[in-house]
Amino acid sequence: MQNLISKRCFKIRLDQTKFENKGLINKIFSVEKVAYIDWGMIGYENAWAKQTEISDLLKKQKKEGKRPGRDGCERAHLLVFCHHPHVYTLGKSGSFNNLLLSEEELKKRGATFFKINRGGDITYHGPGQLVGYPIFDLECFFTDVHRYVRNIEEAIIRMLADFGIEGKRQKGYTGVWLAPVGDGDVKWRKICAIGVHLSRWVSMHGFALNVNTDLDYFSHIVPCGIAEDDKEVTTMARELGGEVSMDRVKESLKKHFKNIFEFEYLE
Repeated sequence: MQNLISKRCFKIRLDQTKFENKGLINKIFSVEKVAYIDWGMIGYENAWAKQTEISDLLKKQKKEGKRPGRDGCERAHLLVFCHHPHVYTLGKSGSFNNLLLSEEELKKRGATFFKINRGGDITYHGPGQLVGYPIFDLECFFTDVHRYVRNIEEAIIRMLADFGIEGKRQKGYTGVWLAPVGDGDVKWRKICAIGVHLSRWVSMHGFALNVNTDLDYFSHIVPCGIAEDDKEVTTMARELGGEVSMDRVKESLKKHFKNIFEFEYLE
């Protein structure tokens, strides 16, 4: 059984209620270890290549029956935070019609464009936005893509609550939203976009949280392909009436990712 557990990265989860000695479970199933890194400001293409390299290494280790961060593995699960220069990215199911700029207009605005392999439609990344890339072997956690996305949403919602902002889910859409406020307000405001890619249960891509983002750049796309009049994009700074500490946001998110996914950070 120990070999099976090692090779399948603890995929088999025992019902703890069947065991009187809960300590036995703790000995068998230890907590996952995740490395955290901040790439700072990084070009999108470079970040995508680095994600792919890390993902491929995690898949290689999986094939060898090794658990990330253990068994002499070179690579652990990784939670990456970073920021990108102005860039628009289009997911696999997205439409080029949702980019409202020509190639020449992109250059004038100092922005680039990439068609990528995540889910979802078009979005914007740029200064003042926090981008997060959880690169996890989900077989070590759970094999449920919907639960994975909901967990990311939950981490964002809890972080927003730390700043006095009530984040919500919007039925039929991914990401985190703010509900209309007041009798005259009918608009749902999207504050965080989520788009992921899984290969052999190893995750790539992740979330884009608008902290102090320049919202003007969203006027050149149909954000996430959502054109409804009752929806718009917002930022933490806009909601709170002033610039928000990016360091505080990162520390809060690190805490909530750890608690929701139930892992420990590597020193």
